[in-house]
Amino acid sequence: MFKIEIPRRKSRQIKVGSVLVGGDAPISVQTMTNTETCDVEATLAQIERAARAGADIVRVSIPTMEAAEAFGKIKRRSPVPLVTDIHFDYKIALRVAELGADCLRINPGNIGREDRVRAVVQAAKDHGIPIRIGVNAGSLEKDLQQKYGEPTPQAMVESALRHIDILDRLNFPDFKISLKASEIFMTVEAYKLLAGQIEQPLHLGITEAGGLRAGSVKSAIGLGLLLSQGIGDTIRVSLAADPVEEIKVGFDILKSLHLRNKGINIIACPSCSRQEFDVIKTVNALEQRLEGVLEHLDVAVIGCVVNGPGEAREADIGLAGGSPNLLYIEGKPSGKLSEAEIVDEIERQVRLRIAAMKEENTKQTTSDSVGN
Repeated sequence: MFKIEIPRRKSRQIKVGSVLVGGDAPISVQTMTNTETCDVEATLAQIERAARAGADIVRVSIPTMEAAEAFGKIKRRSPVPLVTDIHFDYKIALRVAELGADCLRINPGNIGREDRVRAVVQAAKDHGIPIRIGVNAGSLEKDLQQKYGEPTPQAMVESALRHIDILDRLNFPDFKISLKASEIFMTVEAYKLLAGQIEQPLHLGITEAGGLRAGSVKSAIGLGLLLSQGIGDTIRVSLAADPVEEIKVGFDILKSLHLRNKGINIIACPSCSRQEFDVIKTVNALEQRLEGVLEHLDVAVIGCVVNGPGEAREADIGLAGGSPNLLYIEGKPSGKLSEAEIVDEIERQVRLRIAAMKEENTKQTTSDSVGN
């Protein structure tokens, strides 16, 4: 299969809980809870759903000390590393560091006095956790707004460098940084300007991107432009939608660029009058049935004999519409299916293939451990 390797920007590697970010680590996908953090059970349920969808990291807002105490309970039961989102109150940062936060999302320049900044950085050092600096075009410092007249990529980078300078003076290199705007090209230009000036990993996102459809498109374009140039170490797709949808779209973006493979990659035709079965209905049913599968397989669903056989042969499992519809497994014809059989049989083949992959991985792990 034709494939272009994208050389990644070299960056310093940090550790967010068990997840490596930067360096040669896979690009991680994260989301943020939108529940009331003090509602421990609701927040934890949302984190668990995101984890089942494949989330590597989840961010939780901590606006009050009460939320910090709730976070401690959430952290003890969370299946994934948690980033705490804090603004202004340095005491909250100190408390969540004690309670096990895996990363502090806090801008050093917004904390206040030097002694408070120093205390937060010392807490991060003591607990071995990184900091995430987050610059947003909508909340730039007043003097930068006056200097540039409006949010610009240059203004965002200058804001970022101010925060970075504080951490540099305190000898704290373990941070990542984001430069987010709702305007795609402003965001892209800001990241490009900063990427060559620092060694730290970059957290990508188009902020306030919109609802599920429009926000996914904007994020795919903006993040795609950066990722295709090797820029970006972790991503969040910011949608006015269920956080689980952010995870799905994030992995779809990475899969499209061959940067990370997780989950079933369905290759489907747009459907036309040549189709021999209902392609749209079939794909919708397969996506629903297979959305919980995190192992990677290419599954082609093509409705006619024009493009069907070629695409089906290239996939791990493929279906080419015709009279009859032909199923392909690993590039070879495997059977004929009626329209009523398609969804059940493709799902069955996917699960058989995954079971075989797991068995092979288990054998390999056992063999490696015996060899050692």
